[in-house]
Amino acid sequence: MSRAVVVGVTGASGIVIAARLVRTLAQVDGTEVHLVISKHGRLTMVEEMGIEGSGDTMLRAFVGEQAAARVRLHPVDDVAAPIASGSFPTLGMVIVPCSANTLGCLASGVTANLIHRAADVTLKERRPLLLAFRETPLHAVHLENMLRLARAGATIFPVAPAFYHRPRTLDEVIDQYVARLLDHLQMPHTLGIRWSGLSPAPRPD
Repeated sequence: MSRAVVVGVTGASGIVIAARLVRTLAQVDGTEVHLVISKHGRLTMVEEMGIEGSGDTMLRAFVGEQAAARVRLHPVDDVAAPIASGSFPTLGMVIVPCSANTLGCLASGVTANLIHRAADVTLKERRPLLLAFRETPLHAVHLENMLRLARAGATIFPVAPAFYHRPRTLDEVIDQYVARLLDHLQMPHTLGIRWSGLSPAPRPD
Protein backbone atom coordinates (compact mmCIF):
# COMPACT_ATOMS: atom_id res chain seq x y z
CA MET A 1 0.00 0.00 0.00
CA SER A 2 1.16 3.52 -0.75
CA ARG A 3 2.48 5.52 2.17
CA ALA A 4 0.77 8.66 0.87
CA VAL A 5 -0.68 11.15 3.36
CA VAL A 6 -2.91 14.05 2.34
CA VAL A 7 -2.71 17.36 4.20
CA GLY A 8 -5.34 20.05 3.65
CA VAL A 9 -4.75 23.58 4.91
CA THR A 10 -7.72 25.92 5.26
CA GLY A 11 -8.16 29.53 6.36
CA ALA A 12 -8.38 29.12 10.13
CA SER A 13 -5.58 30.34 12.37
CA GLY A 14 -2.72 27.94 13.05
CA ILE A 15 -0.87 27.65 9.72
CA VAL A 16 2.43 26.99 11.52
CA ILE A 17 1.02 23.67 12.76
CA ALA A 18 0.45 22.56 9.18
CA ALA A 19 3.98 23.55 8.21
CA ARG A 20 5.46 21.49 11.07
CA LEU A 21 3.31 18.49 10.22
CA VAL A 22 4.26 18.54 6.53
CA ARG A 23 7.97 18.96 7.32
CA THR A 24 7.88 15.99 9.68
CA LEU A 25 5.94 13.75 7.30
CA ALA A 26 8.38 14.59 4.49
CA GLN A 27 11.22 13.26 6.63
CA VAL A 28 9.68 9.79 6.90
CA ASP A 29 11.30 7.53 4.32
CA GLY A 30 8.92 6.27 1.66
CA THR A 31 6.14 8.72 2.53
CA GLU A 32 4.43 10.78 -0.16
CA VAL A 33 2.96 14.03 1.11
CA HIS A 34 0.12 15.52 -0.93
CA LEU A 35 -0.61 19.10 0.10
CA VAL A 36 -3.64 21.24 -0.75
CA ILE A 37 -3.99 24.82 0.49
CA SER A 38 -7.28 26.67 0.17
CA LYS A 39 -7.53 30.24 -1.09
CA HIS A 40 -8.25 31.46 2.43
CA GLY A 41 -5.40 29.29 3.69
CA ARG A 42 -3.06 31.26 1.43
CA LEU A 43 -4.36 34.50 2.93
CA THR A 44 -3.76 33.20 6.45
CA MET A 45 -0.27 32.11 5.43
CA VAL A 46 0.51 35.70 4.43
CA GLU A 47 -0.95 37.04 7.68
CA GLU A 48 0.62 34.55 10.11
CA MET A 49 3.88 33.58 8.39
CA GLY A 50 4.53 36.44 5.96
CA ILE A 51 4.70 34.00 3.02
CA GLU A 52 3.44 35.29 -0.29
CA GLY A 53 3.65 34.01 -3.86
CA SER A 54 2.61 30.65 -5.22
CA GLY A 55 3.88 27.34 -6.55
CA ASP A 56 7.33 26.03 -5.68
CA THR A 57 8.53 29.36 -4.28
CA MET A 58 5.67 29.46 -1.78
CA LEU A 59 6.11 25.78 -0.92
CA ARG A 60 9.83 26.17 -0.15
CA ALA A 61 9.12 29.16 2.09
CA PHE A 62 6.34 27.23 3.84
CA VAL A 63 8.08 23.93 4.63
CA GLY A 64 11.73 24.47 3.74
CA GLU A 65 13.88 23.48 0.77
CA GLN A 66 14.47 19.88 1.82
CA ALA A 67 10.85 19.05 2.63
CA ALA A 68 9.52 20.85 -0.45
CA ALA A 69 11.37 18.40 -2.70
CA ARG A 70 9.28 15.56 -1.21
CA VAL A 71 5.88 17.29 -1.21
CA ARG A 72 3.41 17.34 -4.08
CA LEU A 73 1.37 20.55 -4.05
CA HIS A 74 -2.06 20.34 -5.69
CA PRO A 75 -4.12 23.36 -6.79
CA VAL A 76 -7.21 23.62 -4.61
CA ASP A 77 -9.48 23.68 -7.66
CA ASP A 78 -7.97 20.56 -9.27
CA VAL A 79 -10.75 18.10 -8.49
CA ALA A 80 -9.22 15.72 -11.07
CA ALA A 81 -6.08 15.24 -8.95
CA PRO A 82 -5.19 11.65 -7.92
CA ILE A 83 -6.22 12.29 -4.31
CA ALA A 84 -9.76 13.05 -5.50
CA SER A 85 -10.31 9.37 -6.24
CA GLY A 86 -10.82 6.49 -3.85
CA SER A 87 -8.72 4.33 -6.18
CA PHE A 88 -5.64 6.32 -5.10
CA PRO A 89 -4.46 4.62 -1.88
CA THR A 90 -3.46 6.76 1.10
CA LEU A 91 -2.82 6.28 4.79
CA GLY A 92 -5.28 9.06 5.58
CA MET A 93 -5.78 12.80 5.58
CA VAL A 94 -5.32 15.66 8.01
CA ILE A 95 -7.03 19.03 7.63
CA VAL A 96 -4.97 21.43 9.72
CA PRO A 97 -6.12 23.95 10.58
CA CYS A 98 -9.73 23.07 9.82
CA SER A 99 -12.01 26.09 9.49
CA ALA A 100 -15.67 26.21 10.50
CA ASN A 101 -16.57 26.62 6.84
CA THR A 102 -14.73 23.43 5.87
CA LEU A 103 -16.26 21.59 8.81
CA GLY A 104 -19.73 22.61 7.64
CA CYS A 105 -19.09 21.62 4.03
CA LEU A 106 -17.83 18.18 5.02
CA ALA A 107 -20.72 17.62 7.42
CA SER A 108 -23.22 18.36 4.66
CA GLY A 109 -21.45 16.41 1.93
CA VAL A 110 -20.52 19.51 -0.09
CA THR A 111 -17.37 19.08 -2.20
CA ALA A 112 -16.63 22.54 -3.58
CA ASN A 113 -12.85 22.10 -3.88
CA LEU A 114 -10.10 19.48 -3.73
CA ILE A 115 -9.80 19.61 0.07
CA HIS A 116 -13.50 18.78 0.43
CA ARG A 117 -13.35 16.08 -2.24
CA ALA A 118 -10.23 14.41 -0.83
CA ALA A 119 -11.77 14.43 2.65
CA ASP A 120 -15.04 12.97 1.34
CA VAL A 121 -13.06 10.23 -0.42
CA THR A 122 -11.14 9.54 2.79
CA LEU A 123 -14.41 9.05 4.67
CA LYS A 124 -16.04 6.82 2.07
CA GLU A 125 -12.93 4.63 1.87
CA ARG A 126 -12.91 4.32 5.69
CA ARG A 127 -9.46 5.84 6.04
CA PRO A 128 -8.38 8.11 8.91
CA LEU A 129 -9.59 11.69 8.57
CA LEU A 130 -8.29 14.03 11.27
CA LEU A 131 -9.93 17.45 11.55
CA ALA A 132 -7.80 19.92 13.48
CA PHE A 133 -10.64 22.33 14.18
CA ARG A 134 -9.46 25.77 15.26
CA GLU A 135 -12.28 27.86 16.65
CA THR A 136 -13.50 29.02 20.02
CA PRO A 137 -16.02 29.34 21.56
CA LEU A 138 -18.25 26.81 19.85
CA HIS A 139 -21.93 27.21 19.06
CA ALA A 140 -24.50 24.48 18.52
CA VAL A 141 -23.95 24.23 14.75
CA HIS A 142 -20.22 23.62 15.23
CA LEU A 143 -20.98 20.88 17.72
CA GLU A 144 -23.66 19.29 15.55
CA ASN A 145 -21.32 19.28 12.56
CA MET A 146 -18.59 17.67 14.63
CA LEU A 147 -20.96 14.97 15.84
CA ARG A 148 -22.18 14.28 12.33
CA LEU A 149 -18.63 13.90 11.05
CA ALA A 150 -17.57 11.77 13.99
CA ARG A 151 -20.45 9.42 13.24
CA ALA A 152 -19.30 9.31 9.60
CA GLY A 153 -15.85 8.16 10.73
CA ALA A 154 -13.80 11.34 11.12
CA THR A 155 -11.68 12.08 14.18
CA ILE A 156 -12.34 15.54 15.59
CA PHE A 157 -8.91 16.79 16.67
CA PRO A 158 -9.31 20.33 18.10
CA VAL A 159 -6.21 22.47 18.29
CA ALA A 160 -5.93 22.13 22.06
CA PRO A 161 -2.34 22.39 23.31
CA ALA A 162 -1.03 20.29 26.18
CA PHE A 163 1.12 21.71 28.96
CA TYR A 164 2.09 18.68 31.07
CA HIS A 165 5.43 18.56 29.23
CA ARG A 166 6.22 22.07 30.56
CA PRO A 167 6.88 23.75 27.20
CA ARG A 168 9.37 26.60 27.14
CA THR A 169 8.72 27.73 23.58
CA LEU A 170 5.90 27.92 21.07
CA ASP A 171 7.74 25.32 18.97
CA GLU A 172 7.49 22.82 21.82
CA VAL A 173 3.73 23.43 22.10
CA ILE A 174 3.34 22.88 18.35
CA ASP A 175 5.53 19.77 18.34
CA GLN A 176 3.49 18.16 21.12
CA TYR A 177 0.27 18.67 19.16
CA VAL A 178 1.77 17.49 15.87
CA ALA A 179 3.06 14.39 17.65
CA ARG A 180 -0.50 13.45 18.54
CA LEU A 181 -1.60 13.86 14.92
CA LEU A 182 1.25 11.61 13.80
CA ASP A 183 0.35 9.01 16.42
CA HIS A 184 -3.17 8.78 15.04
CA LEU A 185 -1.77 8.30 11.54
CA GLN A 186 0.56 5.63 12.97
CA MET A 187 3.55 7.48 11.55
CA PRO A 188 6.97 7.25 13.21
CA HIS A 189 8.35 10.42 14.78
CA THR A 190 10.52 11.75 17.58
CA LEU A 191 8.44 14.81 18.46
CA GLY A 192 7.03 15.71 21.84
CA ILE A 193 7.23 14.09 25.24
CA ARG A 194 4.98 11.19 26.16
CA TRP A 195 3.00 11.13 29.40
CA SER A 196 4.69 8.85 31.93
CA GLY A 197 2.68 9.48 35.07
CA LEU A 198 2.44 12.25 37.61
CA SER A 199 6.21 12.61 37.85
CA PRO A 200 7.28 13.74 34.40
CA ALA A 201 10.60 12.55 33.05
CA PRO A 202 13.45 15.08 33.32
CA ARG A 203 13.51 17.47 30.41
CA PRO A 204 16.59 17.40 28.17
CA ASP A 205 18.72 20.54 28.38
